[in-house]
Amino acid sequence: MKSSIQDVAQLAHVSISTVSRSFTRPDLVSKATRDKVMKAADELNFSISRSAAALKTGRALRIAVLVSGRINLWFSSSIIEGLNEIFHNEGYDISIYQMSSIEERREFFDMLPVRRNVDAVIVISFDIDANEIDQLKSVNVPIIGINSSLPEERGFSAAVRIDDKQGSELAARHLMTLGHRDIVYIRTDREVTLHFSVQGRFESFMACCEENGVTPRVLVTDESKNNISKVATQLLSLDHMPTAIACQEDGIAVPLLFQLERNGITVPNDISIIGYDDSVYARDLGLTTVRQKPVEMAQEAARMTLDLIEERQLEQPFKTFPAQLIVRSTTARHRQ
Repeated sequence: MKSSIQDVAQLAHVSISTVSRSFTRPDLVSKATRDKVMKAADELNFSISRSAAALKTGRALRIAVLVSGRINLWFSSSIIEGLNEIFHNEGYDISIYQMSSIEERREFFDMLPVRRNVDAVIVISFDIDANEIDQLKSVNVPIIGINSSLPEERGFSAAVRIDDKQGSELAARHLMTLGHRDIVYIRTDREVTLHFSVQGRFESFMACCEENGVTPRVLVTDESKNNISKVATQLLSLDHMPTAIACQEDGIAVPLLFQLERNGITVPNDISIIGYDDSVYARDLGLTTVRQKPVEMAQEAARMTLDLIEERQLEQPFKTFPAQLIVRSTTARHRQ
């Protein structure tokens, strides 16, 4: 019969809460008490459980992951997939904290003192300020960024990111090389600090165009269920249609393709469109896009995290993954 936490508490002559704290918050339990709980756990063959493993190592076997926006988005779900592939095999769980608003963000950092039972914090795709960095450092665990802003300057322990500047410039130059000068850029209205990576894409795309004498018009959409219908209405209401559309992400470009065709606009004969991500369905739809590999980035970030937990020196703590332009059938030379 498998032993329970109650059995361990009884044998060690401590409360269940003391056993629980020994597993999850060893810093709050004296060494003598932890040793007593450890001895009882071993005698009851409780050491095969995660709790006992955590007790032996003094670790929580848990990683906090701060995610910007919805978890079911292609990028976020791909990152979580990549992290889990590495952490699961090493016996670590992932605790996901979704940051969809300033309020949720404030709540996380306000509650941080009672969430110290993690071995590392991974921050995905949004900027954090100096005060928040100090709060994270107070937990005294590694801080790892994925597509985070200025990770070295912010004091991150390590970071991986896509080269969004390179990717956006590839997209902009591709459209301009095809002869497009009347370009619309479609983006979401996310808080900059909650979604740094896509903000960087937008700024780099606009800068590259303007350096070449092109000033794209910008359409902004929200993240509601009908956001693509809304932005399609904005597009069709312009005084004249652009010759090309650049989208912040494939999540906008893919459904927009269907909306355009539904309104009698053919791609790329009437208008060219380019996305960013090379996500699900991009290949099937022939979407020209900029490829990034979030699963691979997440796996690298997870391996870095494990090395930092084990206090191993990282050869390259800040790594940038190159972007790749994937030219398919949704972009064509502008016909005068």
